[in-house]
Amino acid sequence: MRGEDPFDQGAGSILRQPKAVWATAGASVVAFMGIGLVDPILPSIAKGLEATPSQVSLLFTSYFLITAVAMLVTGFVSSRIGGRKTLLVGLALVVVFAALSGTSSSVAELVGFRAGWGLGNALFVSTALAVIVGAAAGGSAAAILLYESALGLGMACGPLLGALLGDASWRYPFFGTAALMAIGFICITLFLKEQPRPAGKTSLLDPIKALGHGGLASVATSAFFYNYAFFTILAFTPFVLNMTPYKSGAVFFAWGLLLAVFSVLVAPRLQKRFGSLKVLGASLVLLAVDLLVLGYGNHTAAIVCTIVSGAFIGMNNTVYTELALGVSDAPRPVASAGYNFVRWFAAAAAPYLAPKIEEWSNIHIPFVVAAIAAVVGAIVVRVRRTALTHDAEELEPKHATEDGVTVFAD
Repeated sequence: MRGEDPFDQGAGSILRQPKAVWATAGASVVAFMGIGLVDPILPSIAKGLEATPSQVSLLFTSYFLITAVAMLVTGFVSSRIGGRKTLLVGLALVVVFAALSGTSSSVAELVGFRAGWGLGNALFVSTALAVIVGAAAGGSAAAILLYESALGLGMACGPLLGALLGDASWRYPFFGTAALMAIGFICITLFLKEQPRPAGKTSLLDPIKALGHGGLASVATSAFFYNYAFFTILAFTPFVLNMTPYKSGAVFFAWGLLLAVFSVLVAPRLQKRFGSLKVLGASLVLLAVDLLVLGYGNHTAAIVCTIVSGAFIGMNNTVYTELALGVSDAPRPVASAGYNFVRWFAAAAAPYLAPKIEEWSNIHIPFVVAAIAAVVGAIVVRVRRTALTHDAEELEPKHATEDGVTVFAD
């Protein structure tokens, strides 16, 4: 229920959840770790495989391109075989392709294996929240908090694990992820029972049809430009910082902590005070300013701005997700799939284009382009303000809810 304390020691406490919930949340941490895992070791991979930054950045491009397309498939699959089996298929794919990534002898092989990894991760992550909520005891408040904590912890610890294992060899983080996900597979097999299947089956075209709603299309379009800025930071900045895996891992660990704190704790408070659209517009503009300083400042300024960007990214992630889930009448899984289908294409494009833009111009221009993308995202929010409101009024500071409880699903 709204207002209940998820840390209360009652049945719905975050500390008193079934083993199935803990197993799924633990696997979620590792799944989210996979996104930033390669950040600290990108220069090491480039050196080890004798590749250029633009070639190595394809690790992100293949991963997120497959993730984007897979968003049309995940609902189709889970509505037919059930949440538990979908999780296990996703985990199995991650285990196989993460391990194969560690054996790569060329960039082309590694890029291909990361694509398979992206498919597995999409199947798992898109299903994990629903499974955690369905398996939770005593209401969903603690379950939602647990999921969001897993997301933040994974985004923060991914670069740290990559640094710790990657300092010895760029191959070890991939093997480590495969081992951790294998443990998650075993835990879910043992502790998670099959969840009830949806009453209706989702078709492959349902997410595309949902984008016919003006509000949802506007959110997705704005998020597309925002994600270009987001993943310019995530995929291109490690080459600019040019630090050891340990130091780069520390920078992105701090970045991930800010992302988690501002996503779960700060964004809801700002929304309550100023409204979702104002918070989103201001955060996008501040992210653009941060990108310009990152691109034109000295090395210290680049480090600071990389870390600080986590705050704006955390707030944006929360608001965008809430808008996507609440602006249309489409079922949440369908709306989320359509929204993610659009925005992940920018996550695939930015890691490839940013190094190419540097090759064509200089090291500053990729950040200028990313800053412009963030501003365009803010302009879309402003111009399409009416489409992003209910009953022609500004969207009230509220969250997509499950049984009246805040949901922060990314």
